[in-house]
Amino acid sequence: MLASATLLAITSSLASANDLEIHGSNTIGARLAPALIAGYLNQAGASGVAIKSTPIENEQRVTGQLHGQPFEARVEAHGSSTGFKGLLEGSAQIAAASRPARDSEVQLLASRTQLRDRASEHIIAIDGLAILVHPSNPVSQLQKETLAKIFAGQISNWKQVGGPDQTIHVYARDERSGTWDTFHHLVLGKQYNLTAQAKRYESNDQLSDDVSRDPAGIGFTGLASVRDSKVLAIADGDSAALLPTRLNVATEDYPLSRRLFLYSLGADDSPITRDFLEFVQGPRGQDIVQQTGYISQNIQAVEDDRGDSIPASLRALTHDFQRLSVNFRFAEGRTHLDNKAHRDLARLKRFLDAHQANGSDLMLIGYADKQANELRAQMISELRALSVKKALRQEQGINMSAYTGYGHYAPVAGSGGAEGASRNGRVEVWYRRED
Repeated sequence: MLASATLLAITSSLASANDLEIHGSNTIGARLAPALIAGYLNQAGASGVAIKSTPIENEQRVTGQLHGQPFEARVEAHGSSTGFKGLLEGSAQIAAASRPARDSEVQLLASRTQLRDRASEHIIAIDGLAILVHPSNPVSQLQKETLAKIFAGQISNWKQVGGPDQTIHVYARDERSGTWDTFHHLVLGKQYNLTAQAKRYESNDQLSDDVSRDPAGIGFTGLASVRDSKVLAIADGDSAALLPTRLNVATEDYPLSRRLFLYSLGADDSPITRDFLEFVQGPRGQDIVQQTGYISQNIQAVEDDRGDSIPASLRALTHDFQRLSVNFRFAEGRTHLDNKAHRDLARLKRFLDAHQANGSDLMLIGYADKQANELRAQMISELRALSVKKALRQEQGINMSAYTGYGHYAPVAGSGGAEGASRNGRVEVWYRRED
């Protein structure tokens, strides 16, 4: 339950037209944000909680009675970029973004907050960009480079990638969409431009529905909008082709995985905003994330589903362990944990407490991006694992001794540059089998 002081602050603010306003990403705003607001109100003891459409497309209201007073929240889902504008203008308390804040947006709001600080940047879910085709399409996997050429129009017939002799029809999200920004960054990059023949959409769901009716179609959406389309496995560089399964997306090993964000003013957040953001990132909020079709950050022990792509030596090392659904990643250099990682330290502590386990039941395995020689990669990977070990002790009081590095082997992304360093430079967490 919410603290009494917070409830008093909430009650005193209920005269405002909208007690909570979220602007931004359609990926978040279509279903996830309204569901999270409803769950927050239900936990606070509100009655008559309802999610209502408005006459304006991609806008919804969440209403209820909280301590005898009317409560109303509004969600406007017109693209990630609109969220930062709303935060700047004061028309929204929270900006929803299906991509990290751009440097220009950080600068735009620099006089009000530092968007990349832990108090302002809140990772609320992990999503994956699903590459969709018609269910009858025989193609099952693509290299990321091949995918880029398809969406750029350089590969224009399915027979060029093992499919039928049909002209490829490209479906893509609109320019304001964080889903589009993520696809542009992860797939097209600076080398490719989207074909002018692509059909553009404001809605993930509508795009998916149209692809599922077009035998020659290909498109991309968030995982929650796969619907009746077929999903392709994607490979990046020397990594194995992976489907966007729960494990592959939760650990961000899947090449097109992405984080979903809520941004706020940090120290200047209202009591409602602050408590809502804590709820969203806590266990009950993350349960709603899972129920809505996205990947929860609540940690679970799962069987590794990478199959034959796991090297024999790694398989032997982890024989008595299960993989946990989290990877630790770093904000800069090789040792500074990012904002999500600091939250994940607490989540790992909750997992151990729930299973009456301790640090002796864990093993950390660090990895590095491709290096000039094997010894350097091994040292970097061990340093990463050691950094997580120290953070667990300092922030959560978890003492453990089992950690190692696996060098630059078993990559999950193409090597080189900031992208390779960020994705390949990671620490896996393994949990000793309870049986």
